[in-house]
Amino acid sequence: MAFQEKYRIASQYLTKPSKRRSGRLITAGVKFLVAHDTGNPGASAQANVRYYENSRNDMSASAHIFVDDRTIVECIPALTAPPEKAWHVLYNLNTDNLLYGHDANDAAIGVEYCYGGDIDADEAYRRYIWVLAFLCHRFQLDPAKSVVGHFFLDPKRKTDPVTGLAHSRRTYEQLLRDVVTEYAACTGAPPPVPQPQGHAGTAKATTRINLRKGAPRRTADVAAVVPAGTELAYVDWVEDGESVNGNSRWYRDADGNFFWSGGVA
Repeated sequence: MAFQEKYRIASQYLTKPSKRRSGRLITAGVKFLVAHDTGNPGASAQANVRYYENSRNDMSASAHIFVDDRTIVECIPALTAPPEKAWHVLYNLNTDNLLYGHDANDAAIGVEYCYGGDIDADEAYRRYIWVLAFLCHRFQLDPAKSVVGHFFLDPKRKTDPVTGLAHSRRTYEQLLRDVVTEYAACTGAPPPVPQPQGHAGTAKATTRINLRKGAPRRTADVAAVVPAGTELAYVDWVEDGESVNGNSRWYRDADGNFFWSGGVA
């Protein structure tokens, strides 16, 4: 099954051997993915990789891939060469072992989301969910079960990627759903269809609003842009669309397009 390669992945490997990159291969095979954020608002993927390289012998914490709105940079091999181990989750935790039967450092790829400052949150997010979906495809992982947040594995110490996602008004739960949808879109498999509520009516746009093709989320293609004051008829709505500012209700029109309820009255 082919996968749509929307973006280029740049390889900028850390020097090995070093504390951050030992060069040891993932011999167990890649079993799951860990979603991180950098915890460093405004720093680009390139800037984070440069920092890793400059401090490669000072500390051991590392990750495989950094994603921002312009680039996807792989600093420890994962997709562009045989996967190596990175040190992105503490070894003395047991949630990763309970869920996947392995320590994350031995069997998982760590992907870092760059956010804040001048980074375009929507574009960075599109690249982030795409690379997570692509990793699932490359390593034959189930996208609905194989992505876990760092905070979930280490809840006493970590909040990523929840903190980074909040900067783009998104939630961890939405990330998991969007990876599944992106995987389906890039492989040609039918995406999951939210169940309608069966209520029809009209609403007026309070601002310029995008009508999204076929899915209640901001990553879906734009079918049309309508100005404020436009009357919009809808045939039903869903409550499990993308959450924007805590509101996940989206209306669906007769053509199968969705618009966010927060943009209408």
